[in-house]
Amino acid sequence: MYVGTQLHGEQYEALGERYLRQLAQLGVHHVCVDPVGSPYAWTRDTLVRHIDTLDRIGLHLDMVQLPMSSDPVEKSESQAIRLGQDGPERDRQIDAICRLIELLGSLGVRAAKYNFNLIGIPRTADELGRGGSRQSSFFRDKAVDPGPGPAGCVDADAYWERITYFLERVVPVAESANVQLACHPHDPLTPPGYRGVTRVLGDVAGLKTFVSICESPVHGLNFCQGTVAESLVDPDAEIDEVIRWFGTRGKIFNVHFRNIRGGRYGFSETFPDEGDMDMARTFKVYEEVGYRYMIMPDHVPHIDGAAPMETAFAFCFGYIAGLFQANGLDPVGRGR
Repeated sequence: MYVGTQLHGEQYEALGERYLRQLAQLGVHHVCVDPVGSPYAWTRDTLVRHIDTLDRIGLHLDMVQLPMSSDPVEKSESQAIRLGQDGPERDRQIDAICRLIELLGSLGVRAAKYNFNLIGIPRTADELGRGGSRQSSFFRDKAVDPGPGPAGCVDADAYWERITYFLERVVPVAESANVQLACHPHDPLTPPGYRGVTRVLGDVAGLKTFVSICESPVHGLNFCQGTVAESLVDPDAEIDEVIRWFGTRGKIFNVHFRNIRGGRYGFSETFPDEGDMDMARTFKVYEEVGYRYMIMPDHVPHIDGAAPMETAFAFCFGYIAGLFQANGLDPVGRGR
C-alpha cells in the first residue's frame, strides 16, 4: 500500500505544477489524474505529456479517470452509455473507452476508475462540524425528491442491463490490456425510486452482485470507504468484514479513505480522525487482506483559509502517512 491522491480536471488546470510539486514535497508520489479536455479526444502524445510532467516532478501516474465521472447524466460525456440508448452512439462511446483503456495499458498505467452514475451525488444542507467547518451531508428526512429528472425513470432491472452491457464489452479489453477497472459505488445509498432512479451500486449487496458480473482479475472497485459506510446501519461494527469480503477476493483497486458520522440514510462527512469508524483499525484490515495500491483522501469538510482544499487534504495526507509509519510500512511505495 502507499499514499496517493486524485486530481480533477478543473483542479488540475487551476493549481498547475505548483500543486504537483507540493504533493511531492508532502511525500505523495502516486496520483490519479482526470486531465483537462475530453478523454475521448486523448492521443498517445497527450497522455505521454501528462506522464512526462508528473515524472519530472517526481510523481507517478497510477490511475486515470475514464469519461464516466460522478456528474449527473445530463452533464456526462457518456450519456448514451448510462442512459442505455440502443443504437450506434452507445457502442461508439464504449468503443472509445476501450481504445483509451488499450492506450493506458500500452503506457503502463495500472488502472482506470469510473462511475456509473445517473443522478450525481445527492446531498442535503451542510452540517456544522469541528471548529465551524462545513460537512457535506445527506439526511433522508430532510431531502426533497423532485421526481424524475433527465435520466427518467430507471428501475433496478434496467440499471443492471446497462451495467452488464457495458461490462461485457469493456472488461475483456481491460483484461487484454492489463488495466484494472475500478468502479466507484453510488454515493450515497438513496431510497428506491429517488429522483426516478433505483440505484443498484449504493449498498454492499449491490456491489457484491456487480463484481460477480464478467468475473475477471481486472474487474473491481474504487472502494470508497465513506460511501460504503453511508449504506451501513452501524458503520464501525460492519466495515471491517466488508473490506475483508472484497479485499480477500482481490476486488479493491483503489481506496478512498474517508470517515463519516452517522450511517444509512443519515450521515455527515468528517475528517478521518473524528468520524464513527476507527480508521486506524480499518487501515490494518487493508494490510491484512493484502491490499497493495493507493490509500487516498476523498471528500473533506470545507474549512476556512486561503487554500481550504489544499490545507484539508494536507491534513489527510499526514494522517494517512502516520498510519503507515505506526504500522511499520513505507507510505511512499518505493520500488513501484
